[in-house]
Amino acid sequence: MDFKFIYLLILFFVICGSVKAGANFDKAAFYNIMAAGDMAKVEHEIGVVQNATIPEKLGYEAVLLIRKAGLLAKPKDKLRYFKEGKIKFERAINEDDNSEYHFLRLTIEENAPNIVKYKKDIDSDKQYVIQHYKNYPAVVQKAIIDYCKRSKVLHKEDLNFTTNG
Repeated sequence: MDFKFIYLLILFFVICGSVKAGANFDKAAFYNIMAAGDMAKVEHEIGVVQNATIPEKLGYEAVLLIRKAGLLAKPKDKLRYFKEGKIKFERAINEDDNSEYHFLRLTIEENAPNIVKYKKDIDSDKQYVIQHYKNYPAVVQKAIIDYCKRSKVLHKEDLNFTTNG
């Protein structure tokens, strides 16, 4: 068999595997897992994101690490995962000021314990989400509406629209 053919065949499967890995990431599932707070699902989703080929990979992984921190029992572990996630998230937002990151950061800031001092952008992120709501993809809009139901900071009325949900 020709080595060139084998090389091309291997390359084809590597590329197909990469495309499939990116296709396995489901944004709706990501938001459902974030809301549910099931440790096994959060850990599984971290693996999905790490293997995905999506531009938001670093940001989603960071947010999942922070979510994991909130589910752990030991304060030392909580702090370690929170710090790791926060560092990655701030790097992600500095590298790519993705509009979705403002919503994700708002959810983190609102729910972070005061001791971690991660609340400085809460008002600006809220305003950003309100101003850009209509530009978000439908799956993110749904996540925002769902989040409004339990948020003390962001409310459906703030989004300046009517909904049947």
